[in-house]
Amino acid sequence: MDRTAPPSPTIIQPGEARSFWQPLPANGFVECLLSGSAVGAATPFELGTQTVAAGGEVREHLHPDNDEVIVALVGEGRALVEGVIHPMTKGTALFLPRGTAHGFFAAPDQDLVFMWLIMPGGLESFFESIGRPRARGESPPAPFHRSVSGTDGSVVSRRRDSRGRSDS
Repeated sequence: MDRTAPPSPTIIQPGEARSFWQPLPANGFVECLLSGSAVGAATPFELGTQTVAAGGEVREHLHPDNDEVIVALVGEGRALVEGVIHPMTKGTALFLPRGTAHGFFAAPDQDLVFMWLIMPGGLESFFESIGRPRARGESPPAPFHRSVSGTDGSVVSRRRDSRGRSDS
């Protein structure tokens, strides 16, 4: 009988997670806090936070193979879910089943910070492919564009404005 030790608890303190500056139009940054593979969990997942700069946005996209949970932590903004705008304030929670088109818009005068949980994982490699490494406390870089479109297949981008109108 194979006896594998269960995973040990994992604690990540502020500043210890991998973090990436995000390109236009989001600006801001992502912190990739935990992943099922890194902690030895039986269920594949990734958990992190995203800070969308004031006036920034996470362009409309979907995850064809992933379910996602979002919880707003700080600030105000809007969520675009399947073409419908919803307000986001501290405590707003969203469950986004795989294939659900969604995007996020920070208010013009404040950052929007939310926690994301994606099952199975796949966002960390995406954020790494489109962003730039970030160290805690460093000044934000000048706004920059994506150098690649993301290479892991977990995100499919669509484009709508903050009122839900498609530009295609």
